[in-house]
Amino acid sequence: MNVSHLSHSPINFYFAKNSRNFVVEELPLYPFSGCGEHLILKIRKKDLTTSQMLNIISENLNIKRREIGYCGLKDKDGLTIQYISINKKLVKNLQNIEFENLKILDSTYHNNKLKLGHLRGNKFFVRVKKLDSANAKKIYNVCEILHKSGFPNYFGYQRFGKNGNNHLDGRALLNGEMKIRDKKISQFLISAYQSHLFNMWLKDRVEFSRIINNFSLVESREYLKLDKELLKKLKTQPQFLKLFNGDVMKHYPDGKMFYNDNVDDTIGRFNKALISPTGVLYGTKTILANDIALEYERKYFDTLLDKVNGDRRFAWVWCENLEFKYKEQVANGEFNFTLPKGSYATVFLEILSNNSINNFMKEKVLI
Repeated sequence: MNVSHLSHSPINFYFAKNSRNFVVEELPLYPFSGCGEHLILKIRKKDLTTSQMLNIISENLNIKRREIGYCGLKDKDGLTIQYISINKKLVKNLQNIEFENLKILDSTYHNNKLKLGHLRGNKFFVRVKKLDSANAKKIYNVCEILHKSGFPNYFGYQRFGKNGNNHLDGRALLNGEMKIRDKKISQFLISAYQSHLFNMWLKDRVEFSRIINNFSLVESREYLKLDKELLKKLKTQPQFLKLFNGDVMKHYPDGKMFYNDNVDDTIGRFNKALISPTGVLYGTKTILANDIALEYERKYFDTLLDKVNGDRRFAWVWCENLEFKYKEQVANGEFNFTLPKGSYATVFLEILSNNSINNFMKEKVLI
């Protein structure tokens, strides 16, 4: 279970991740120009992965899959609205082609091919069931808290596969215990191992912050083995997630990274959701934290990843346009919200419910 920063008792409901209860729509990073060499298609897909969608379109249009640009990778279970681009010279009689479980909703043109990551975020609709009035009331209260506080940006269970062991396979590939010919699959499994290390680091930071918030100075010092003056300063920070000197901060929701060398200044900007700390996806060509932040980050480095490209990821994110509606007659609850790219709606449900995903998901997840 991903560690929540909230302390309320678990909220009980039932969630079946399917096209009736889970809808996600991509929000492009920029408006399309309406002219150019690339046809932009807004497509609704049902119960298909992005990879399956691309295969269907490439086969029907008799073009190579690499000719299709796209912004994000989406799960199979659910209804997804996303954008793809195809050079208009490769598309003929598109209106006469029917795609199984796919529908073209709109089209326009743009100057450039779409690339992975060219998203501002994703808009979600989520329906939960078997929700009684007492738990619905708790959700209304927690939504108000989450809208202001934000929440830890864990990778969701989907990142680790049906059996929850993608990260183990990734490490096995790195140390030579496993071999896979498909380069893309290998890269995906290795990145799952990086994601696992990120989640472990983030859980550590959340637990650290919980100790600072909930324990006395003496108890915190005994448990964390840190300097008394440093602990005093950390305890004065009003927000849940404590910021360290040396944290690699990033302008939120998209912008440049910089080192946190003035905690007093960054606290106010962090609490206004203008910046957020980042965690490392360890590898080469990656900005590493410094000072005390590096001490906590270093525990989740692995030299097996020294030749793999790394990155950084927001540690803390906020919901935008968060709405919740309870339908008492059918015992359903409906959420609408927007998350930044790369954040998981299922993680939001875990944090909100303060509950293991296996306690509310129809399909059990091996995590």
